[in-house]
Amino acid sequence: MIYIHIPFCKQKCSYCNFHFSTSLNFKDEMLAAMKKEIFLRKEELNSKNLQTLYFGGGTPSILSGDEIKSLIDEVLKYFSFSSDIEVTLEANPDDLDKKFLREISNSPINRLSIGTQSFFDADLRMMNRAHSSSEAESSIKRAQDSGYENISIDLIYGSPTSNFEIWKENLNKSIALEIPHISSYALTVEPKTVLEKWIENGKVSNPKEEELNKEFYYMIDFLKDHEFEHYEISNFAKKGFHSKHNSAYWKYKEYLGIGPSAHSYNGYDVRSWNIANNQQYIKKLNSMLLAKETEILSPKDQFNEMIMIGLRTTWGVDLRSLKEKFSEQVLETFEKDSILKLQEGILVKEDNHLKIPEKHWFMADGIASDLFQV
Repeated sequence: MIYIHIPFCKQKCSYCNFHFSTSLNFKDEMLAAMKKEIFLRKEELNSKNLQTLYFGGGTPSILSGDEIKSLIDEVLKYFSFSSDIEVTLEANPDDLDKKFLREISNSPINRLSIGTQSFFDADLRMMNRAHSSSEAESSIKRAQDSGYENISIDLIYGSPTSNFEIWKENLNKSIALEIPHISSYALTVEPKTVLEKWIENGKVSNPKEEELNKEFYYMIDFLKDHEFEHYEISNFAKKGFHSKHNSAYWKYKEYLGIGPSAHSYNGYDVRSWNIANNQQYIKKLNSMLLAKETEILSPKDQFNEMIMIGLRTTWGVDLRSLKEKFSEQVLETFEKDSILKLQEGILVKEDNHLKIPEKHWFMADGIASDLFQV
């Protein structure tokens, strides 16, 4: 699978610490550099038949339909698409006008991930989003009218401008719009963001854990009542609408990341990441040099990643894979560390998989860290 990071946005969201630029001055040079990177790294994936292609960012929908299709055409020079490939484009509601949707409907893109975040203007203003609540709703309807059924939306809970009733309305609106996939995240205060400064200055209040907890578990029950499967801590899908791309990440499949700050993984012990600097990235690729760093994951790193990622999913950690990959000493330590949690019901074993019961998922990261090799 391939991930392509488009490092441009119209404006900076208050909570975001992803890599992007609000200047489009070097957009053409960036697209040319990405195509060079695709060429230079075409041999890195074992399989040349892609199951997924994902455009993330940043804001991929800031590009024109022709620019997106030119990147897809570049990929197709060196890879083939499986018959049931999932091609996802992350998009902001304000970009999804009829013209843009008409352009991409003639491309292989068959899944949209729309950055809705909320259907309430107060939330959107606090987040410094470029769209309004009315655009959030109308963009989804336009996409559906254009033939897109496989649509995911992002929703954020725990906003200081929101409350429990507003959160319930956001979920109700999502159901009314017949969205088949929802990715929902607690508002997180990331370092070096506008939101962090606002909280430090007392402009907004810090998200309260008890409120986040309440909204999280309400969402689980509500969406399950409407036939969604909760298949990863932050992800819910109707039958047949799981994200193939993200599921592959969570199952430790190999992937290739193209563009500034994009990460890659060989499916076993090598991870790499591109520099998070647009100008340096372009300069390197202009000289036909890769702008990346690489690390070899130690057995400890591999073990900890499998535990962290697996325990965030409904399928859990495959205990047979652990036995195949790691030493008896590592497994003995792991079993000792997990005994008490199994007795308390914080962990369970089902069909040779170790899982966290859904009622404890809000604490998943802490539970996983207790099992790490140190």
